[in-house]
Amino acid sequence: MLAHVLTHGPVTRTAIGQETDLSPATVSRIVEQLLDEGLLTETDGAPTATRGRRATRVAIAAGRGVVCGVDVGGSNVRLVVADLAATPLVGRTVPTPAGYDAPRLAQWLADLIRQTVGDNLDRLDCVAVGLPGAVRQHDRTVSNAPNLPQVEDPEFLRLLEKRLATGVEVDNDSNYALLGELRFGAARDAQTAVMFTIGAGLGAGVAIERRLFRGRSGLVGEFGHLPAGPLGVALEQIITGPGILARARDLGLPFDNPADVFHSKDSRLVPVKQYVEQALLIILTAAVVAYEPEVIVLGGGISHALKPDLGRLGGRLREIVPAAAAVVHSAELGDLSGALGAVVAALHTAYGRLGLAELDLAHVPQSDALARSDLPALSAKVIA
Repeated sequence: MLAHVLTHGPVTRTAIGQETDLSPATVSRIVEQLLDEGLLTETDGAPTATRGRRATRVAIAAGRGVVCGVDVGGSNVRLVVADLAATPLVGRTVPTPAGYDAPRLAQWLADLIRQTVGDNLDRLDCVAVGLPGAVRQHDRTVSNAPNLPQVEDPEFLRLLEKRLATGVEVDNDSNYALLGELRFGAARDAQTAVMFTIGAGLGAGVAIERRLFRGRSGLVGEFGHLPAGPLGVALEQIITGPGILARARDLGLPFDNPADVFHSKDSRLVPVKQYVEQALLIILTAAVVAYEPEVIVLGGGISHALKPDLGRLGGRLREIVPAAAAVVHSAELGDLSGALGAVVAALHTAYGRLGLAELDLAHVPQSDALARSDLPALSAKVIA
């Protein structure tokens, strides 16, 4: 019953009975029980087909608690606080103090989360944190985080939880970014999807039947490790920011921002751009033949520079694999996809505590939760 209300939003008892085949008496009994427990709340009446009292609708008691989704990157940390209906309440972005050691970084992040949650701290139900590395779920070991190696130290998560005085969900930041796209963004209509986040590093997320596919060690989909470049160079070293800047410097063209390499009209940079495109094409092909996704989403700082060429890149991909999925940019959610996906993960934990089955979680929260809020306004609240 709770899963049905979460999936369909404010809904009348009559509609619940019609859509679940439960008798009116059973629906009323369960709804009254959930109302008494404070899990549901009644909203304004809905119009009825006949004269008389308007039928009241029930919805999740959104104000019962809040969750916090956190996207930790090598350059920035993004946070979104949302209620139990997945409506974002506040967003925040601050530079990552990458020079801190693991204990100090954990303390700083915990304090930042507490400050961002603010007056809702006593109602904080769950925190989910996306990290720029592979996360092995059974023991939460973090590896392959070259841009923020402090998070690999087991003390980081232990001290973070101790400072917050609550459990923390943790996963690879690209997995959470894909989760955000599945619920609210470019992959909302897909059952199987792949996402690559390209910036200072290369991250990958894979979802099958709308559920994240992590594997044993958290390295599923990380095709950037393939030694497919010249002399066995890993593809990640070719298409990420540091590699792009290094190749431009080899040509005597120093840049501070890898995106400027793609925007430049200097003909000497054509081989660099072709090199990057070919490496990305190998990664995309690997994703298609491994998972046959319905959509491939590109996010991260470098993806913005690649956006004008995605149509042509998709065409080249279909020449190699005719049945290849569309390659799209994370334009709708942008840099907030990771934090919003972490919100979804935190909500799944909260919903699980309320009794939702694992299979129900693939369909909640509602995909129009952001439509009911104001994403531009949320972005406007992001502060440095």
